[in-house]
Amino acid sequence: MKIATQNQAFFPATILEKFKFIKAMGFDGYEIDGKLLVDNLAEVKAAIKETGLPVTTACGGYDGWPGDFIEERRLNGLQQIEGILEALSEVGGKGIIVPAAWGMFTFRLPPMVSPRSLEGDRKAVSDSLRWLDEVAARTGTTVYLEPLNRYQDHMINTLADARRYIEENDLKHVQIIGDFYHMNIEEDSLTEALHNNRDLLGHVHIADNHRYQPGSGCLDFATLFDQLRADGYQGYVVYECRVRADNLAEAYQASLNFLREC
Repeated sequence: MKIATQNQAFFPATILEKFKFIKAMGFDGYEIDGKLLVDNLAEVKAAIKETGLPVTTACGGYDGWPGDFIEERRLNGLQQIEGILEALSEVGGKGIIVPAAWGMFTFRLPPMVSPRSLEGDRKAVSDSLRWLDEVAARTGTTVYLEPLNRYQDHMINTLADARRYIEENDLKHVQIIGDFYHMNIEEDSLTEALHNNRDLLGHVHIADNHRYQPGSGCLDFATLFDQLRADGYQGYVVYECRVRADNLAEAYQASLNFLREC
């Protein structure tokens, strides 16, 4: 299994040293913040060349959501995502992780009444995805549509929700990212959701059930990895988690060692 990581606070601050540290730990790639990539493109290219560690994907680094309630912010976010995809194409990155929105609204907390209709939600997200699909086609990249749990987003919560957007809009360069943490909240069965969407599953985020490092909670990673292998999954699985331990670096290394045995 190809395992990559996002940044952690205990990683070195400089770009080259960060790449060296991630490679020395034994990771196969680095999922970079989109703004960091765009603002430091030449330095990232140099770090890739010196270390041989690939930038797999980008996550974050833009200010508006594809499903944003505020139209100006939605359009601004799309322009920023376009710039990130263009930068990714220059460093060999596969694509960018994009949820409909994060932390904008939830039906699970007051006021529990959305300022926009469900039809309005679908139109905003669909319009954004169709536009991004064209950008991804032009840049040779992929948009990974991420379902989030019900407390962080009200529009796309399951892999089936993401699949519906892709199929209804006939998107050719949009795939699904499965995040084990969100899936553990929303899916009836993580393995069934992975299997049922294996043809569109292009990326995976991992954390344990409580959002800390894999192996520190109760998710059955061996079974989940076995399902990915059985379905012929060829993409990366990427750490997106907090770390809970007295020694953060040691705990992170131990977690990666644990996953290598799964």
